[in-house]
Parts: sequence; C-alpha cells; structure tokens
Amino acid sequence: MSDDHKHRARIFLHRGDLVQARAAWEAAVTDDRTADNQQALSDSLGNLGNTCALMNEFARAEQCYREVLQIQRTERNLTAVAHTLVNLGNLHIASDHQEKARPYYLEALDLLHQLQDNRGLGILYTNLALQEARDGRWDQAVVSFKQALDHHRTVGNEEGLAVTYSQLGKCYLDQEDLTRAERCLNNASEHYIKLGNEPAEAAVLRLLAKVYETRQDTVSALRCLARVVALDERYALPEFPTDSAHLSRLRPSG
Repeated sequence: MSDDHKHRARIFLHRGDLVQARAAWEAAVTDDRTADNQQALSDSLGNLGNTCALMNEFARAEQCYREVLQIQRTERNLTAVAHTLVNLGNLHIASDHQEKARPYYLEALDLLHQLQDNRGLGILYTNLALQEARDGRWDQAVVSFKQALDHHRTVGNEEGLAVTYSQLGKCYLDQEDLTRAERCLNNASEHYIKLGNEPAEAAVLRLLAKVYETRQDTVSALRCLARVVALDERYALPEFPTDSAHLSRLRPSG
C-alpha cells in the first residue's frame, strides 16, 4: 500500500494539489512505520517535509526533517545527512529565522567538503552568501558567492553559474559597485541565453538596466528594457505593465 500512496502523492504534486499530496505522503509514512522499513520511512518523511514546506507549514516540515536526520545519522549516510541539514537551514530562512539556519549550513558544509560533493557545495555556498548579504556582511557574501562559482564550474552546472552570477551582480549593485555588477550580470545573461531560459534572462536585464540608469547610460538602459518588454510579451510575464511604463519614461520625447 505504501507504494500506492507514494505514487498518488507524486501525481498530486505534479498537479499542484498540495493538500492531497500531503495526505498521501502521511499515509505512506504510516505504512512505512508499520512495515518498520527505515529507508522507506526516511524517504517518505523527507517528501512529506518538502510538501509541508511548500505549504508554509514550517513546524511540521521541521519535525519531519529532524526525524529523517535521526534515521540518516543512525545509518551513517553522510550524503543524505548533508542534504537534510541544508533543507533544515533553508526551512529556517523561509520561516524568517535566519539566525537558526547558519549552524545547519556550516555542519552541511563540513560534510560536503569531506564527500567532495561539488554540486552540493555550489548550492550551499550560494545559500550562505545570500544569508550574509541579507545580514549586510558584504565582503563575506562576495567570498561565498565566488566559492559557489568555483564549485559550479567544476561540475559544469550552467544553471548554478547563471543564478550565482545574477545574485552576485545584485550584491555588487546594492553596494553601488557598478563595474563589477555589470560584469556579473552580463555573465548571468550569457549563461541564461545558453540555457534558453528567457524569463530568467529578463530578470537579469532589469538589473542591468538599473546599472546603466545609475551610470546615466540611457542608450544601454533602453536596449536592456526593450529586450525585457519583448520577453514580457512573449511569456506573458506579470512585470509587463511596469516594464512598459519604465521603457516609455526612459525614451526621449518627440
């Protein structure tokens, strides 16, 4: 029966029906407990935790992740432990308890270095950098972003490179370091073009337009915004009215 519940849960998740997905994962958890299958229970609890997190049921999600962590530590599955620690850190960020996230991230960091998990390290260093930027620790944030980029390059993670360059560019922009911001955001745009992710490219170009406006380079800002508005129209992005108005204000009259 547990496999049936899990199959149903995945179908409901695919449909975006989180309430039904949660109920199906809860039924799978009950079956796995009855069968005393610790590996299956760990998987079901992890998925239940992920679903609860999507529903902003943070306390329930944390309860699931903590039980998962206990099982994984008992089985000495270090890779799984590291990723559950990251989930717990992310959960505290999402629930606006950022100070509680860092210890989980740092423990996960030690394990991922031991495991030489470059993909996991790239994602985790990005998470750490975002937390440091939110706390106003700009220098440390930049160091963490650059470490993330190194690990993304090692495994050829194009998506990771695009996201991290974008976030580092915004970090530089927030510090009014326009030269470095422009360089990073252009890199992000190139990676998103390579990936064919045009909505994400539009988000980067909005930031680039801000760089050029701050520099009073109206020609470059107009070029970015014209591309953004074209992408807004193509993908029916919700930013279209704001971007169109922005573009009109920036265009010379007459």
